[in-house]
Amino acid sequence: MILGLSLGHRTVREAEHWLAAHVVPLDLPDLVACTHLVAAPYPHVALSVAVPAATDRLAGLPSTPPELRAAAERAAAEHGERRAGRAVRYPGVDRLVGTRTVGEVLADSAIERVVVLGGATAGPELPLDTRDFVRPQWRDGELVLVAVPHHAGGVAPFEVADPTPCCADH
Repeated sequence: MILGLSLGHRTVREAEHWLAAHVVPLDLPDLVACTHLVAAPYPHVALSVAVPAATDRLAGLPSTPPELRAAAERAAAEHGERRAGRAVRYPGVDRLVGTRTVGEVLADSAIERVVVLGGATAGPELPLDTRDFVRPQWRDGELVLVAVPHHAGGVAPFEVADPTPCCADH
């Protein structure tokens, strides 16, 4: 079961906080919750929430306003087709702390592949410094983590928890 929600969150951080406050406490088994950047009817972040079976625990979540229903439907469709969406909550995310090998990340979480920016698949023995912030994305039917070379060797997730805003020092 996949539920699409579009509540007008203006930022990814705002959407993630909403998920943490309203969806994570529902303690849904095998939850996969994603953010989706949408442009219409205005730029905002939609959400998709997937669980393996129908549950009444999602019934208390707010309804998507009529003007945002298309965005919610798109988020649910992208997640269902496993072609887009940035996973915030997924099986194993809580175990992805510190430095792990790529093989451990694949074995201990729902992530199916780790690729180094540019496209090469990371080998299972390569160290991955999780920075305690791991946000894979649906790509071509797989949950894929994009990584970059890390200054201490190995790789780290491309996305960081607190990015420096563009032009922050200007």
